[in-house]
Amino acid sequence: MIRDAFLETKGIHNFRDYGGWHAPGEGRVRRDVLFRSGQHVDATDDDLKAIAELDIRTVIDLRGTSERDRNPCRRVEGWNGEVVFYDGETTSSPPHMDVEPGSSASDFARQRMIAVYTRMPHNPAMIDMFGRYLKVLADRDGASLVHCFAGKDRTGIAATMLLHILGVSEEDQREEFLRTNKSPTFEVLVQQSLPGIEERLGRKLDAEQVRDLLEVRAEYLDTFHAEVERDYGDFDSYLSQVIGIGNDLRTRLRERFLV
Repeated sequence: MIRDAFLETKGIHNFRDYGGWHAPGEGRVRRDVLFRSGQHVDATDDDLKAIAELDIRTVIDLRGTSERDRNPCRRVEGWNGEVVFYDGETTSSPPHMDVEPGSSASDFARQRMIAVYTRMPHNPAMIDMFGRYLKVLADRDGASLVHCFAGKDRTGIAATMLLHILGVSEEDQREEFLRTNKSPTFEVLVQQSLPGIEERLGRKLDAEQVRDLLEVRAEYLDTFHAEVERDYGDFDSYLSQVIGIGNDLRTRLRERFLV
């Protein structure tokens, strides 16, 4: 069912298993228990059938209240798991939906995304949700799914945090972050995002501009790390001092997700 980490879906962007990475020694991150994706507002019945087979018992929805209200996610019929979410806004607006009229789409996209990743380490709502995400993973049985609007920015940083705690190399953390750009469902995100963007801009965008807006770039992850290192020295100090991840929780996460 999982082909090259991605689940075959028709209405969900970027649904994939983010396990399987090498860990210290001969270890690996467990497969088939850690999933990430974009929102499920357009999930098809076949998508939901495929998801039902994954035994996902916990969903961590990193979107804010207004995003959830505008785009209510479809869930598997009869699903009785838990959805963890933030009661309020987690970002000023989804970066892939916020484009100022009259600006160059490509230039604006880069500047907007750099700003998003600069603010994210200090955003109280995201600090809360990153902490809840990691604690839920340590506490609950079964597989989990973490998602936001596109499954690439907030979700990408969440996955990076877990992989770092599990001892995955920085190179592989980066590869997992950038794997979003290989998603076979890019057109799903385009359909969900592009009409609103072009309406705001008042013009059509070419293919290169669309990718600048809707993909991830290495410099975005670098921006997050630079902001953390400037203020806290290193990623581990940030996780400990800001996100509240102590040694006990790190140990529990490693015991659960390393094989």
